[in-house]
Amino acid sequence: MLMRLSALIFTILCAQPAIANDGSKVLGVWKLVSYELEFQDSGERRAVFGKSPKGYIIFMPEGRMMAYLEAETRKPPKTDEERIAAYRSIIAYTGKYRLEGDRWITRVDGSWNVTWTGTDQERVFKFEDEQLHVVSQWNLALAYDNRMVRGILVWEREK
Repeated sequence: MLMRLSALIFTILCAQPAIANDGSKVLGVWKLVSYELEFQDSGERRAVFGKSPKGYIIFMPEGRMMAYLEAETRKPPKTDEERIAAYRSIIAYTGKYRLEGDRWITRVDGSWNVTWTGTDQERVFKFEDEQLHVVSQWNLALAYDNRMVRGILVWEREK
């Protein structure tokens, strides 16, 4: 009897991490609520794509994800200067992802920023109420005097 009880407790304890890290909760389509950049040197946060950025992230059961974010003020460019501004007001990438605890790692196979293609992009995530909260890895931001920044994003499940 004691052996069976011990085996049952061991099975439950071993199964708990699988339940806690249930990858199916992230599956589906999420709509962007907010996107801020945090600057490593000062801790400052900026809503660089405006107060109402647009975007979606999609996680498929086959292990592919796609993300698209754009600034609320984005418009069709007519000049080279406007093309630069348009490039700086969008983020888009796709690739195969895997979950490791509270992180997802995407092996990027297509991106608006070609330096991401072929790299692993790591994000930390957590669920709060009906929202997906995400923090990106630190990256060098050429558009911000080569300062280190990371993205802080909030998503809501698309209904």
